[in-house]
Amino acid sequence: MRVKELHPLCCIPLESPHGIDDFNKPPVEPATNLPATSLTGGSDRRKVTSVAGILHKWTNFGKGWRSRWFLLRNGILSYSKIRRPENLNLLSPSEDVRLIGDISAGRLSRMDSSSGRRKQQKTVGIVHLKQVSSFRESKSDDRKFYIFTATKTLHLRTDSISDRAAWLQALASTKCIFPLRSLNGDFSFTSPKDLSISTERLKKRLHEEGMNENLVKECEQIMLSEFSEMHEQIKLLHEERTNLFDALRQLEAANLESGAPGIDDNVYQLSKHGFSSLGRGKYSECSTTASSDDKQEFEDVSEEDEPSFHDTDEYFNEPSVGSGSNGYTDIKRRTKLPDPAEKERGVSLWSMIKDNVGKDLTRVCLPVYFNEPISSLQKCFEDLEYSYLLDRAYEHGKSGNGLLRALNVAAFAVSGYASTEGRHCKPFNPLLGETYEADFPEKGIRFFSEKVSHHPTVIACHCEGKGWKFWGDTNLRSKFWGRSIQVEPVGVLTLEFDDGEVFQWSKVTSTIYNIILGKLYCDHHGVMQICGNRQFSCTLKFKEQSILERNPHQVNGFVEDVSGKKAAMVFGKWDDSLYYVSGDGVSKTKVSDPASNASLLWRRTKPPPNVTRYNLTSFAITMNELTPGLEEMLPPTDSRLRPDQRHLENGEYEKANLEKQRLERRQRMSRQLQDSGWRPRWFEKQGESETFKYTGGYWEARGHRTWDDCPNIFGEFTEEQLAEAA
Repeated sequence: MRVKELHPLCCIPLESPHGIDDFNKPPVEPATNLPATSLTGGSDRRKVTSVAGILHKWTNFGKGWRSRWFLLRNGILSYSKIRRPENLNLLSPSEDVRLIGDISAGRLSRMDSSSGRRKQQKTVGIVHLKQVSSFRESKSDDRKFYIFTATKTLHLRTDSISDRAAWLQALASTKCIFPLRSLNGDFSFTSPKDLSISTERLKKRLHEEGMNENLVKECEQIMLSEFSEMHEQIKLLHEERTNLFDALRQLEAANLESGAPGIDDNVYQLSKHGFSSLGRGKYSECSTTASSDDKQEFEDVSEEDEPSFHDTDEYFNEPSVGSGSNGYTDIKRRTKLPDPAEKERGVSLWSMIKDNVGKDLTRVCLPVYFNEPISSLQKCFEDLEYSYLLDRAYEHGKSGNGLLRALNVAAFAVSGYASTEGRHCKPFNPLLGETYEADFPEKGIRFFSEKVSHHPTVIACHCEGKGWKFWGDTNLRSKFWGRSIQVEPVGVLTLEFDDGEVFQWSKVTSTIYNIILGKLYCDHHGVMQICGNRQFSCTLKFKEQSILERNPHQVNGFVEDVSGKKAAMVFGKWDDSLYYVSGDGVSKTKVSDPASNASLLWRRTKPPPNVTRYNLTSFAITMNELTPGLEEMLPPTDSRLRPDQRHLENGEYEKANLEKQRLERRQRMSRQLQDSGWRPRWFEKQGESETFKYTGGYWEARGHRTWDDCPNIFGEFTEEQLAEAA
């Protein structure tokens, strides 16, 4: 808004206890030499206690947490890199600074004892705490806290609980030191009527200049008129500023309430530390902080190689919002398996057969050489690698495009086979009651599976995503044909969207060739029927690979509506990609040139650079990883805690074989346990089909870590158990 210029006579200074001079009064400053909890009182009000220390700041997924030197002074929080401890940029000795944390004090003493030369450390980030924002402590980590503005989030971590409390108190004191009068609407304006009592000096001066009374009154009226217009303009600016602050607070509150797992923590309650609420809005107790995010922030981007702040728009739109996962912290997952501790020795299948001729094959323990370091429970989760296809299907359905929803569901059903290419080892057979959980907030999903039956072997699973649920159970029936093994999955997979649309299908037959001689390979063949309960269904044919096949792994099919009319044709390869064309036009499109007039539905992710003999995908490499803090949350039945599988992953092959033999002896007791009335803990049979469905309660038990009813199935045998297994 353009402010109208004042009359020249209005430049004469006025003296009034309630007038314009109030705008120019210096801000009230706190006392010095006091802790952060006492920054609001004292007699010396010309100095401000500064707070400084080392905090760990989240930068990005590549660099993770980095130590930064933070300084809180005059309502501004600045930070800089610590390239060298001796070059740490501190306040001059004449200024009052309170250090938080033993690390800060230690580095300060080392720096003071060094040479007098101090290289100025460049500030790479500034947050103005006198504007609109808030901060909150983390409920999942006693050392973490967050600073929020309308568009930015700063993730910080201290070295101890007491250090975090000290920083939070210092931040809370900033609001009390630098109050924003306009935020509370208590900004007082001088009325034009009250201004008349403040014009005596002006009248006296004009009379001294020889002006008559009429001219003096005219000047006074001009000044009052100009002041009235200025008064109205200032009021309008004040109202606009207040509305802007309210809008920013509402935006911030809406973002915080959207359920982002990374910030799903309790609001910092200032009442615990003796502070009263002065702010406006739900999250604006006395602790409002802010970020001006000016030019200095862009310098931070260049200094950090990647932005060191996170946009809240990006953060709150992560798929994790839909997963319902709690306590999401930035998880950096591994990209390769651990380096083996021992050199692996190959095992000949012929020698295995020769050495076990005439023996009871049910008691023969195959060496771990034939296994890969994941279990069948985790193998089920591998089918969810491309879960983004289901997220996409959900969005298409919401927008009313049922055809694209069905096409993406078909692509998801095919994508689960891509990881089997080049995989020659078998997963570990789970113990009865063994479980596996996978909470992947970065993908927006959480998955759970359990072995619910030993004879026959049945594995049940349940997965929740953004707007959809996926569940099913699988029993593998195998046939040995001399040179190959044919595996036929028995079971129905169900996908249900929040709007009630359901798709169901069963997996096709898989065959492993050249068991005895030749190069081992796997092929999938058969017809997959994906049945929908609304407008569209899909039929896919996996073509069996022949000896002279030049283009193996082909998949062809179509999507049809309820009237039987083909709405789209689908084609591609289950180990590479899948395409579609609308209508019945597949004859015009060559598989060798799918880009001619077809649209891409799905493409396989490139394999990892660090390939081992297991040929695990990048996604599979992460499934058995124990990320920081995860082991304490897991039940004793989780596959990650299985010792033989863990030893194999670490390359401890002798230990893995010994543990596998021990656990397989225990496995033989499972049939007796099942016959005696054992029931699954987290699944139960539903309906006449006797399919297993998740009963709920696992994630709630995980949150409270109540695993009293979960036995330690990987533990040592008792003497009674050994006698029964003999």
